[in-house]
Amino acid sequence: MSRTAVPTDGPADLSAAQDHSEKAPLALSTRLGLSAEFHRLAGRVPGLRQIARAEGRALFDIVQGFVASQVLVALVETGLLRALAESPADAPRLARLGGLPLERAEVLLKAGAGLKLIHRRAGRWHLSTRGAALQAVPGLEAMVRHHGVLYRDLADPVAFFRGETTPELAGFWPYVFGAGAAKDPGLAERYSELMADSQGLVAEDTLKLVDFKGITELMDVGGGSGAFLAAVGAAYPALKMVLFDLPAVVPAAEARFRDPGMAGRVRILPGSFRDDPLPRGADAISLVRVLFDHADATVAALLTSVHAALPPGGRLIVSEPMGGGASPDRHTDVYYGVYTLAMQTGRSRAPEEIAGLCSAAGFVDVKIRKGFRTFVTSVVEARRP
Repeated sequence: MSRTAVPTDGPADLSAAQDHSEKAPLALSTRLGLSAEFHRLAGRVPGLRQIARAEGRALFDIVQGFVASQVLVALVETGLLRALAESPADAPRLARLGGLPLERAEVLLKAGAGLKLIHRRAGRWHLSTRGAALQAVPGLEAMVRHHGVLYRDLADPVAFFRGETTPELAGFWPYVFGAGAAKDPGLAERYSELMADSQGLVAEDTLKLVDFKGITELMDVGGGSGAFLAAVGAAYPALKMVLFDLPAVVPAAEARFRDPGMAGRVRILPGSFRDDPLPRGADAISLVRVLFDHADATVAALLTSVHAALPPGGRLIVSEPMGGGASPDRHTDVYYGVYTLAMQTGRSRAPEEIAGLCSAAGFVDVKIRKGFRTFVTSVVEARRP
């Protein structure tokens, strides 16, 4: 990690700066929240007591959240969740499978039960519905393992948010800087695998939000190994498709579309939207989890290129997790906001902001479709006039 000089001596300087600025009055709810007497009163009044307890639990969930995430990592990395997906087991067997001392395994298992990932019945540990979902949803385990990079980047969160560190995560995603920065086949393969594992959920929700009828040819820009296109192509058998992405990911895409039912419907074109003009001919272009990887200037240039590549009446489909805007979202503004900050290139945007960027690029009939699971995806659609 590299660090630069800190321009302030810390919180004292912040307080001093505040003393010299005009202070806005605190809201009533804030003043009550800061009052110890109000908290004592809330604990005695029946109606307020339930609110106080719920707020207390929610606050402690935030305080202990980093421990919960590391418990999840331990359950994944030791293979205990995967073992319980095969059959229930007692603590001694799970301790042996995970290479853990029994007393420490007991603590881990109880913590997993507290997170409702597992539960104990008749002396054996069982996978809960939530834990089973973690095993069943493609890409979740891979994401948990990948988070080790982000955890290291957040080891000193104050330095991270001050911009005094060089995040390791930024080195994991060189593809965002264009073809010249993404020549490592191994890195491209890791990226493609991670994206392909999770694209199934994105495709599933996008297909619920978007009607692809009437589209003759769909070009997916930045489509990786083609997981999204494959899902759309399966749902719309007459659809022709184009995948446009960096040369390093082309082999994985070619392998995916070798199936005779798909091979004749897909063209795979290597290139970088940062460095090359987009191919023309498609009457719809999709950008799936692309915009939040990039800075505003890159996004604006990409949308302009998409506009130029589409024919009159052509459709733009943007699908990705989107922030809450004026009402920050617990999932997208926390997780994706911090993740993209560590990437050092992109950021989480609200659907209204993406819609505004589309309009600025010349698109009309811009529509926002909030996702069923905002942490998976939402959609902005637009049309070239």
